[in-house]
Amino acid sequence: MNSFDDRQDRFEKEFAHSAELQFKVDARRNKLVGLWAAELLGKSGDEAAEYAKSVVIADLEEAGDEDVFRKLRADLDNAPKPVSDEEIRNKMDELMPVAKQQIRDGA
Repeated sequence: MNSFDDRQDRFEKEFAHSAELQFKVDARRNKLVGLWAAELLGKSGDEAAEYAKSVVIADLEEAGDEDVFRKLRADLDNAPKPVSDEEIRNKMDELMPVAKQQIRDGA
């Protein structure tokens, strides 16, 4: 291999690693926001964990966060206390750096 091939291989590996990390961060954020929503819905324990898992799975429908937002919006329409779109989006934004740190820390 020449230096160009080595460099290309290194860039491809870095890209794959970055994409894998972002997938993990997104999944962690979705789990955290799912646990937040589960609490608002009066769920706890295993029921909350299962709900959070369903939020993570919802993110596999399409690229971006809209699939997760739509699931949360629909489910939180049944919450005892009203939750605005802004609250949902703010919570999703707020939990992204938390998820990044948890993934960095290996949690």
